[in-house]
Amino acid sequence: MNFLEIVLISISLGMDAFAVAICKGMAMHHGNTKKGIIIALYFGIFQALMPFIGYLLGLRFEKAINAIDHWLAFGLLAIIGINMIKESFNKNEENVNDDVSFKTMLILALATSIDALAVGITFAFLKVSIYIPIACIGIITFIMSFIGVQIGTKFGNKFNNKAETAGGIILILMGFKILLEHLGIL
Repeated sequence: MNFLEIVLISISLGMDAFAVAICKGMAMHHGNTKKGIIIALYFGIFQALMPFIGYLLGLRFEKAINAIDHWLAFGLLAIIGINMIKESFNKNEENVNDDVSFKTMLILALATSIDALAVGITFAFLKVSIYIPIACIGIITFIMSFIGVQIGTKFGNKFNNKAETAGGIILILMGFKILLEHLGIL
């Protein structure tokens, strides 16, 4: 996996956090740099931590599923991508406020980083060194989340759905690329 692919996956994984950060920014009604940094830290840390946990789980079960790992990687990325696209068309408004308490942010950070756990499992199957991807995922998610809060305070809900759709499409395409490489087509 090359650096561009890692960056694209990082951006895709950060889209959920970006969308929630926009909603949190909308609830603030005016910019709050401290809250923006807190939100970005939670999302960035959890988006980096979850792939590492998934990677460790993937290594643990690697021998049992070695023959089908590329199909699993494709399936996980496709499911995550399709789910992100589906959520982007969900018209239900999320009930998000400007609260950045530990409990609130923990729940949001976990909810937006579950897909990163599955990507970490995929990294283990592909024998990707995990340290550069988790650093990239964490940093990119932090930046995207901070920007999301700022966008939310200024522009509102315009970019929320488009961000999730783009992230889902990128993950599905990455899954197809992995599958085609392992099948010898690429």
